[in-house]
Amino acid sequence: MFNEIKTHEITVDIVILTIKQDALQVLLVKRANEPFKDKWAIPGGYVRMSENLDEAAMRVLKEKTNVENIYLEQLYTFGDPLRHPVSRVITCAYFALIRYEDINVETTDEVAWHKVFDLPPLAFDHKEIIEYSLKRTRERLEMCPVAYQLLNKKFTLTEMQKAYEMIMERKLDKRNFRKKVVTTEGLRELNEFSKSTSKRPARLYTFDTIRLNSKRAHFIKKGE
Repeated sequence: MFNEIKTHEITVDIVILTIKQDALQVLLVKRANEPFKDKWAIPGGYVRMSENLDEAAMRVLKEKTNVENIYLEQLYTFGDPLRHPVSRVITCAYFALIRYEDINVETTDEVAWHKVFDLPPLAFDHKEIIEYSLKRTRERLEMCPVAYQLLNKKFTLTEMQKAYEMIMERKLDKRNFRKKVVTTEGLRELNEFSKSTSKRPARLYTFDTIRLNSKRAHFIKKGE
């Protein structure tokens, strides 16, 4: 027992979720090397000796997708001994909910958005990591309206409900939803209406303040 070799490597993996084309989507990259060559994966890479986990997460995201200056939340540490087929690799996963308009991604054959509920075969345990990020997001919906991070700064209640439905993967009762959300702390009704061809354009709302109410939340931004 005392002669057992105890070596491991540390990586970071990043789940980026957004709403695109009326669907909840995740940013994936195609692996260029084995193992899992040519398989899709969430952006990830090894932590350098000179950097901490937060620095590694921002560097890897920039290198793999050219995305930077976004808030990342530490999600969970995945350490199953069999998660990597040839090495002992522990990964610290991060995730972020981002408005599509706020993220500048040049999609290519190697970097692309994929629908969360219609994923291609993924490398490693990345499907599990994406599912865990979705679980965390659903849990947070009970504490605060995290869906606002996916919405435009000004939005209708219909757009907000659609964001909730995409995350929950089920339809919500319109009357009950609106009755609940209009009392949400920080939600402000605007004297503005959506540009619509209908006879009754919908009123716009915005959020003044948001409290995430999560002791486990750990946010980072480049430069911090």
